[in-house]
Amino acid sequence: MKIDRKNIRIVLVETTHAGNIGAAARAMKTMGLSDLALVSPCAYKTYECYARASGAGEIIDAVTSHATLQDAVGDVGLVIGTSARLRSLAWPQLPTVEAAQKIAAASLLGKVAIVFGRERSGLTNDELALCSSLLIIPSNEQFSSLNLAAAVQIVSYELMRAELPDSPLAVAAESPAEQAELERFYEHLAVVMEEIGYYDPANPRLLMTRMRRLFNRAEPSVSELQVLRGVLAQMQKGRRVD
Repeated sequence: MKIDRKNIRIVLVETTHAGNIGAAARAMKTMGLSDLALVSPCAYKTYECYARASGAGEIIDAVTSHATLQDAVGDVGLVIGTSARLRSLAWPQLPTVEAAQKIAAASLLGKVAIVFGRERSGLTNDELALCSSLLIIPSNEQFSSLNLAAAVQIVSYELMRAELPDSPLAVAAESPAEQAELERFYEHLAVVMEEIGYYDPANPRLLMTRMRRLFNRAEPSVSELQVLRGVLAQMQKGRRVD
């Protein structure tokens, strides 16, 4: 099955070393990827960055820079995060090969983002809440620290392998809703839950995080999200009538 590489975006969050950005661009180019987005990066158009890019300078020239991860993935349907940190709230996890197959299949329907966190601390829980699942790269339990560019290279390589004829790719029936639409749904959901007395913004606990995890895991399509928004709107209408 073919992969639409133009629909696959690599997102690096708050990268602190320009050389890592250049090396990541080189890793992308060797596997046919070109869409690189940066979130609050360091100064990256430096000699070191272009030197480490080693022939992939056009990717650096075309980089898009964003203030937040939400901005960087607003037009994306499927967002996959990467992280080695253990978290108090479990998140759906995918082995690298399985994640690559899922990303490849989704790229035929719309844009996909693979998000790599900070070199030292990875992704925050708020950033992870924007992701449908977490991609796991197997590593030595005694030394699991993986260089950023190396991680990008591994994932890019698995995407290349996923295009091989014997790769079992599942094809989704419908395009997933873009992240910006999901964010509007979550805002609507929070409003309705507050109106019915189920959600207290002053004492939120992990309720919205759990709701995000539920719907991110489901990866609702555009039409499914419209149904959910319709249900919420009808609930509000019913309360106004009462």
